[in-house]
Formats: sequence, structure tokens, C-alpha cells
Amino acid sequence: MVVRFFVPQTSLDAWVSAAAADVQDDCLLIAAEARQYLLTEAVHVLREVGGAGDGHELVGRVKSRVSLEEQGAEIVETSMLLGEFAYDVEPGWLAIPDGDFDEHMRSTRREEARSRHPGTAPTSDEDLLSRLAAGTL
Repeated sequence: MVVRFFVPQTSLDAWVSAAAADVQDDCLLIAAEARQYLLTEAVHVLREVGGAGDGHELVGRVKSRVSLEEQGAEIVETSMLLGEFAYDVEPGWLAIPDGDFDEHMRSTRREEARSRHPGTAPTSDEDLLSRLAAGTL
């Protein structure tokens, strides 16, 4: 099973501004851990706003932008139209870990990064990203 995380664009911007992360091509690098995630543009569907109901059963789900556009969705900033349905969305990214977490924990690259960023090691990708989001990594 592939683990995927939704990273809101606002969070990604804050992490990059604080030099806690960097984005190169389609890859997110977390500085303190030298952990990489592959990025795919996505949206979190927050609510249906047109009054027609959630005919596509998308509310609360995260979908890649490409898959939604293939279905005919038009996405502009925080709004999406899909057929007769209008939605509020949160733009962001699907982040997929680049490799196994346990292997990452044993890597030389991680050891080098941790020497510059002392602190308690995360126990999982979920823990790592939660702590990054909370500013405690």
C-alpha cells in the first residue's frame, strides 16, 4: 500500500520560507531529516457550494489535479466546477515518501542532516510531517 499525505500549499510555502523544506522539480526535501517525498499537484475538496449536492462524492476527499481535470473539472485557485457541481477546494500536493521509512532512518544522508538538526528522531512519516507542521521537528 502506498502511503500518501496531503500537504496544503499554504503549509508548503511556510516550510520553504522558513528553510525547513525545499522543493526541486517534483520533490519535497525536509531539511532536518533529509527525507524526500514525491509531489503531485492535488486538491482537498472542502464542500459543495452550488446547492446541487455532492453528486461526485468528492467532499472530504483529496484528489490529484490531473485526475479531476481528466473528469472535466475546472479548477481556479480555491474553486472547482465539475459538471453542474461547484466546490470549494484547498490547493496543495500529494506527498508520497521516496523509499521506505526504516531504510531512510538508517541512511548516511539522514545521519548527516540530523547532525545539523539535533532533536528526537521521528518514528514514522506521519510523525515527521506532523512535527514539521507543528514546528517541532
